[in-house]
Amino acid sequence: MSTKLCAVVTTIQLPTPAVLQLSERLMALDAQLIVVGDRKGPASFDVAGAEFFDLARQFALPFDLARRGPTGHYTRKNVGYLEAIARGAECIYETDDDNAPLASWQLRDAQATAFDATAQGWINAYRCFSAERIWPRGLPLAEIVPSMAAPIALAPQASTTRAAIQQGLANGSPDVDAIWRLTLDAPFYFDVAPSVRLRRGAWCPFNSQSTWWWPEAFPLMYLPSHCSFRMTDIWRSFVAQRCLWEIGQGVVFHAAEVIQDRNAHDLMRDFSDEIPGYQGNERIRQVLEDLTLPTGVEHVGTNLRTCYRALVAAGFFSNDELTLVDTWLADLAQAHRQPHEA
Repeated sequence: MSTKLCAVVTTIQLPTPAVLQLSERLMALDAQLIVVGDRKGPASFDVAGAEFFDLARQFALPFDLARRGPTGHYTRKNVGYLEAIARGAECIYETDDDNAPLASWQLRDAQATAFDATAQGWINAYRCFSAERIWPRGLPLAEIVPSMAAPIALAPQASTTRAAIQQGLANGSPDVDAIWRLTLDAPFYFDVAPSVRLRRGAWCPFNSQSTWWWPEAFPLMYLPSHCSFRMTDIWRSFVAQRCLWEIGQGVVFHAAEVIQDRNAHDLMRDFSDEIPGYQGNERIRQVLEDLTLPTGVEHVGTNLRTCYRALVAAGFFSNDELTLVDTWLADLAQAHRQPHEA
């Protein structure tokens, strides 16, 4: 694996056209595709360049989280992250089985060139790539109308700095909330525009649909289990952004790099699953902003735990979540200590 790139996907389906296309692109980069199964879904997954982990194979891995984490849940993806790290991945790309790479999809570099957003507080990063009425899943409802009032203010010149978390957008069926789908739903295509970086004090939800991670941010990949399905990657993104500040970094958003042929969804069920976010995302921001965290890459894991401890205390998670966070951190340390090849 010369590029040291590893991609992680979860699925309960037979190989989709999107996964087949992704596998072709990864093989051209000599990269590995880890496919994580679950209680439902295929017993095997015959795709060139992909390695499939059904539940039995996950349970046999040397990671306690594989056995303690819930089944029938999107957070089985955590096991895929751990396996990628144990294989020595220097970059992990995560996506879903309904996202196919566009021609613009490319191996990203941790040194990202982007324009800094100059505003603080909530930012609708989608506005940097479209003037249409659209917002990311997880943006507080009270911020939607203000975010449409004017274009995002950006620094006059782009700069190149390290960015250990980078989010690519999705064309076709982008990642928006159920309210957008229930009221405005239509195929959507973003403009081609320069990348944008969020700095300390700026917040925008990012998802797990086309996201690039580098080693200093690997601890922040943890997806929480004791929350709604529609919030697991969104609430993760808030914790990750808060922790990035303490290593002098911010998340970077890129123009669309995949096109989504969205799997079937019950929109009213999505809406119900998003209610905790509609009611709580602003409070989560306040809780995380109020924390005092130590600076330095060596504190990323500790800061992750501090963030979850604060969110447990604020009632967003049960104590069981903190137990899984501790399990994740212990497994992560083991993955780094005992790397192995595919």
